[in-house]
Amino acid sequence: MRRCFRHRHLHGKALLYQQTRQLRRLISRDAAGDAENNVFCVGLIHNAAHLNKKVDAMAITDWPAGERPREKLLQRGASSLSDAELLAIFLRTGVVGKSAVDLARELLTRFGNLTQMFAASEKLFCETHGIGQATFVQLQAVLEMSRRALQEEMRSGDALNSPAAVRDYLQLLLRGREQEVFMGVFLDAQHRVIAAEEMFHGTLTQTSVYPREVVKRSLALNAAAVIFAHNHPSGVAEPSQSDQMLTDALKQALALVDVRVLDHFIVAGTGCLSFAEKGML
Repeated sequence: MRRCFRHRHLHGKALLYQQTRQLRRLISRDAAGDAENNVFCVGLIHNAAHLNKKVDAMAITDWPAGERPREKLLQRGASSLSDAELLAIFLRTGVVGKSAVDLARELLTRFGNLTQMFAASEKLFCETHGIGQATFVQLQAVLEMSRRALQEEMRSGDALNSPAAVRDYLQLLLRGREQEVFMGVFLDAQHRVIAAEEMFHGTLTQTSVYPREVVKRSLALNAAAVIFAHNHPSGVAEPSQSDQMLTDALKQALALVDVRVLDHFIVAGTGCLSFAEKGML
């Protein structure tokens, strides 16, 4: 089956190339006044367009087995797939004239990357031809399951011994948000996660954070330590002077009730900056 398809595919390309050359020769001979040649030109153009569409819109099932996204994932693992191939598996099917991979590439081109696509509203996401509300709902369900899985991983052990899980969770929760969000991950004396909460919401450029409210919440949860995080919708992960001042104020306020600030993350775009790693705590 594979050889048969390749033969048909190459034959179609060769025929398209041959007809294109014929068309160029006719044009070069100035066939404008020749009715018979004009009719032939129209026929060539129609056939060429039809062949081109037929060749380019081949189904994924006609691809070599090793190049189909599903088979490729099973053989080589998910990490071997491109963003478009992974998204194509999620989409499952394409539309008339476009395979699932073509549709996935169109989505990624439109939004720029997976992060921006995940953060898109239902209206924006469904504006792409072939993408409906059901696909949007499925995507949101997958994202929420990912968040919960990471939260379970954080809760199951020492947050300081699994910093990657904490970082991944915060990135998944905060990146792509259009307004600044400030959150706290509250820990017990063994640094196990008690709760992870969004505490304050702001505008595109700033969030008002009240240390008194953070202290109250820490006491209510009987927390021994806390990790803070907020996002920068601008995509720049570098901390501002106000970020540093806020962190210092929170440390001082929480120290009065014996609650340690272990870290403060800034999530921006695909990056995530740690105050602790930068020596800023």
